[in-house]
Amino acid sequence: MSALALPSPGNPQPRRFCTVAETALLLRLSEPTLYRAIHAGQFPAVKIRGRFVIPARALDEMESRAIETGSVVDSASWAINLDDAA
Repeated sequence: MSALALPSPGNPQPRRFCTVAETALLLRLSEPTLYRAIHAGQFPAVKIRGRFVIPARALDEMESRAIETGSVVDSASWAINLDDAA
């Protein structure tokens, strides 16, 4: 279980989603860079009435894949391109 998914004080449930700000901080990216990747379909996110959240599971799986394979993981391969889904 990742640090993002760990329960926090006062909340025994693991976190399932992270804000864009939290994710950008974790990945050492600027928020605008992460928003551009999300809008381009190159980073997995869930949109709820104009607000994006990042599934902690997607971050965990990308991290695990990079460690297991010892290679670069392209975040775009984890995102659904809405143009292709339509």
